[in-house]
Amino acid sequence: MLPRLATLVENEDPRGLEALDVLYPLTGKAHVVGVTGPPGAGKSSLVAALLDRIRASGRRAAVLAVDPTSTISGGAVLGDRIRMMEQHADEGVFVRSMASRGRQGGLAWATAGLVHLLDAAGYPLVLVETVGTGQDGTDIASLADTVVVVEAPGLGDGIQAIKSGLLEVGDIVVVNKADQPGADDARRLLRAAFDLAHPTDSRETPILPAVAITGSGVAELLTAIDDHVSWLTESGQLTVRRERAARSEVLAGIRMALDRRLEAGSSHMPELASLISRVARRELSPREAVETLTVMLGPSVNS
Repeated sequence: MLPRLATLVENEDPRGLEALDVLYPLTGKAHVVGVTGPPGAGKSSLVAALLDRIRASGRRAAVLAVDPTSTISGGAVLGDRIRMMEQHADEGVFVRSMASRGRQGGLAWATAGLVHLLDAAGYPLVLVETVGTGQDGTDIASLADTVVVVEAPGLGDGIQAIKSGLLEVGDIVVVNKADQPGADDARRLLRAAFDLAHPTDSRETPILPAVAITGSGVAELLTAIDDHVSWLTESGQLTVRRERAARSEVLAGIRMALDRRLEAGSSHMPELASLISRVARRELSPREAVETLTVMLGPSVNS
């Protein structure tokens, strides 16, 4: 039932959305962990190893793996189902691959809905693996309670971490492939970069070594994840993050609704077509067109 309901939610079928509305009061119990980082860092391998460790601790877990969508064909590889085949036979694990469908930031519009669904289904841990699209990958911070940033030797240094926004979103950093040359240097650079960015933070961001394919360092990662949610609860930051996530989701829904309204109205709203033509002819600036359009849509949108 859960995969079928997830499909309805992802496709925004009214039956799935209505079910999600009914289930929403049952949510808020899961610890949502976002896993992000550049392509090639080994995020999927690390998530698979982390699943093994979570199950060894007796807990159930769900994974949402967001794969990039082709801007040409609209297709997606959805390869994480292949990488995590061993976990598919485990009733305590739910793995769902989903396409980003062009959503910037590596997260599909339906990702939050599926997180709520898995939360209501009783999974205490929900892991969300993002595409890892550089600076846009920071969107995961608006959804997850804990953000794990995965790096690897040769994929960047402390300066690249700053440029990609990792210092703003990373609660835990893992230098995967720590058995390769340059791993120790990468950890030192990241430590220096984080200390420089947050010199007075009450909590030091852990920077952990790991080798996903052997399982080395994965137990320490799970401990760090559990420690972080304890810190969030004790410090009151969990409430702050949940409110931020709710705000982000509502605003994203408003933007999506407006996008669809405008797209649907492009063939039925002569005023919009006229504004676009005037902008193209340089008779009106884009900002002036937006101002006019927001007035047309209503005072609440304009404010």
